Amino acid sequence: MKIEKRKVGDVAVFDIKGKILAGEGIDELRDSVNQAVDAKETKILFNFKDVPYLDSTGLGEVVRSYTSIKNRGGVVKIVNLTNKVRDLLSVTKLITVFETFNEENEAVKSFD
Repeated sequence: MKIEKRKVGDVAVFDIKGKILAGEGIDELRDSVNQAVDAKETKILFNFKDVPYLDSTGLGEVVRSYTSIKNRGGVVKIVNLTNKVRDLLSVTKLITVFETFNEENEAVKSFD
């Protein structure tokens, strides 16, 4: 898994590429989120366009990231869910926790 962070206005967009699995990328995701929190970035957008799958450990890390940012006054949203990931979030009922979008422009504007 690879994460590239970029800024769109005051929104930190995390372009996540690859599967989010136990032992693959969990530490990278955690480190990226912790760096954003330390930098006082409060508007976080996870771009899942290139995330074909995540397992329960990966899902747990996404939830931990969400909670960590939210507890510090931040907001996390997700854009470009693949069908498999959307199905997983639906089955676990987490789709009701995360605000999700199909278009990045729409997601970025929703932070205002």
